Amino acid sequence: MPGVFRAILCAVSIGLFAVPVGAGETDVAEITANGGCPGCDLNLAEMRGLSLPGANFEEADLRSANLKGASLAGANFVRADLQRVEMERAQLSGSDFSDARMRGADLEKTDVTKARFEGADLRSVDFAEAVMTEADLSDADLRGAHLRRADVSGASFRDAKLDEADLERSIADGADFSGARLPYADLGRIRAKAASFREADLTGVRLSSADLTGADLTGADLNRAHLHRTNLSGADLSGVSGLDERRLAQACGDAATKLPEGFGIKLCGAAASE
Repeated sequence: MPGVFRAILCAVSIGLFAVPVGAGETDVAEITANGGCPGCDLNLAEMRGLSLPGANFEEADLRSANLKGASLAGANFVRADLQRVEMERAQLSGSDFSDARMRGADLEKTDVTKARFEGADLRSVDFAEAVMTEADLSDADLRGAHLRRADVSGASFRDAKLDEADLERSIADGADFSGARLPYADLGRIRAKAASFREADLTGVRLSSADLTGADLTGADLNRAHLHRTNLSGADLSGVSGLDERRLAQACGDAATKLPEGFGIKLCGAAASE
């Protein structure tokens, strides 16, 4: 887009969207025709159901905008301000949210398969029941985020902050939480088969009835972690810190479970029959 035309479009957008009533049909049509609106002021914009795969909203102001049910696969939201944006049930697979500001955003039941959130501010974001398979959330700030029943299989949370995040009943098979901070997060009933928690901070984390079959917890901090009925079959707990026999006795494993020297674990079959 020529520089002059792009500047004019953004100026027009500021006048049209920086009001509570949001955008009208003509304005959305203009954005659609131009493939997005990078750097524009779209605060409070009404764009529910917008269909614009590959749209460019880089560095745009989309605070409190309504994009519920939008189809924006492969869109560019790099460094955009998406605080409190409404994106429930949106199609956002493959989109790039790197370094975006998204605190308090609603992404419930969205599809963000293979989307990128590296370094994004995702504090208190609602990802409940979202499809997040193979998404990249490395170095993201997810403190207090809601991921209950989300599918994060194969996703990367390397070095992310997940303090007090809610991942209860989520599916995290093969997910990577290496080096992540998860103190007091709720991972109750999570299924995290073959997931990696290497060197992760799991202080006070709730893992009640969690399935960590084949998970790698090498070097993780399990101080005050809740392990009631946690399935550690085939899991690697080599070099973990903060573990004690009393809490480990509440979990179960199998012959393939790797434990620190001097520790033992009851078999899951035996635990289930009690």
